[in-house]
Amino acid sequence: MANIVLVLFSIVLLCITAAQGRKTLHTYNEIPASSVSNDGICKTMVETQGYNCEEHTVTTQDGYILSLQRMPEGRSGKKADKPPVLLQHGVLNDAITWLFNSPEESLAFILADNGFDVWLVNSRGTKYSSKHKTLSPNDKAYWDWSWDELASYDLSASVQYVYNQTGHKLHYAAHSLGTLMALAALSEGQLLSMVRSAALLSPIAHLDQITSWPKKLAADVFLANDVYWLGIYEFIPNGNAASKCIEEICHTLHLDCSNLMDLFIGPYCCVNSSKIDVLLDHEPQPTSTKTLIHLSQMVRTGKIAKYDYGDPGQNMQHYGQPVPPVYDMTKIPNEFPLFLSYGGQDMLSDVQDVQVLLNDLKDHDGDKLVVVFREDYSHADFVLGVNANELVYDPLMDFFNVN
Repeated sequence: MANIVLVLFSIVLLCITAAQGRKTLHTYNEIPASSVSNDGICKTMVETQGYNCEEHTVTTQDGYILSLQRMPEGRSGKKADKPPVLLQHGVLNDAITWLFNSPEESLAFILADNGFDVWLVNSRGTKYSSKHKTLSPNDKAYWDWSWDELASYDLSASVQYVYNQTGHKLHYAAHSLGTLMALAALSEGQLLSMVRSAALLSPIAHLDQITSWPKKLAADVFLANDVYWLGIYEFIPNGNAASKCIEEICHTLHLDCSNLMDLFIGPYCCVNSSKIDVLLDHEPQPTSTKTLIHLSQMVRTGKIAKYDYGDPGQNMQHYGQPVPPVYDMTKIPNEFPLFLSYGGQDMLSDVQDVQVLLNDLKDHDGDKLVVVFREDYSHADFVLGVNANELVYDPLMDFFNVN
């Protein structure tokens, strides 16, 4: 079976490589600036549900123009009377992650209806954050970043913008890679003057115990690195050519690929199956191949470190030392309020890896660390589960209300 899987992923790599060169995959780059406000997240996902919504942009220090959406009031029209909350999505997703389900089930709507000033942010390279001051997504230089830059530039720019706009310290809530961005920044003493707490759903930090065999295999054979050295800097997993190629592989090898989400992130318990087609209309979003390389380095080495250029000289040039600096989770201030929620079926935010993170936080002030474990939850359930409102979001809001 392992040999079949290796063949599958090798062919998938070729499919993605072939598909990357097709201009038809770059339709998200073709959206003119004037149409974003008409066809953006506010118009298509928020206002259709009866909520007011504002489109905003912020430019990062390295020139990327990020799209943010603000929900300043609940569906009743009552203005927010609680602190702002910034919602950060994970890798291969965008802010629509927080809006897929009904207003009674989606975290963004729930927070707005409970009086919070809700802000959504879209990371660089995604559909609504594809602009740059000087570069085009068709330039290789545009994709020359890993999650280091997401933590140091995107996160700081979006937090600073919300803080400046509202004049209040904000709560931060994130899923998957968005949690790693915050953990990395907090471990370096960033954001503390502007962020009052962080809620981390399916937290990603240590990754060497990961149980997703496709992800583990991809990291072990370094498929993302192969793509990078082939000159593919942008990773688009949902192009038509790639999708058709993968479908043909599954058929030829008699593999059940009807639910690739299960293979990669674990079997979800509580996602409305009728929403999956809607999800696939929007996700996955592009990211940089360098980000996938960076994550695979974490799987292979077990370290939470900055991007490894694979050469002591290049590392010296970037970091002043021959090996990448480590993000030390024990440096997160013990008094900083943290909410962590993870699942027993999650193959990315693996239970054992989360336990290592919790051990890093063992000296955290007892009243400043809330942990919610859901045995039946997988990775997607934390943002798409129909019962997450009661099992995860209610305790999350209780946490926000006391911090």
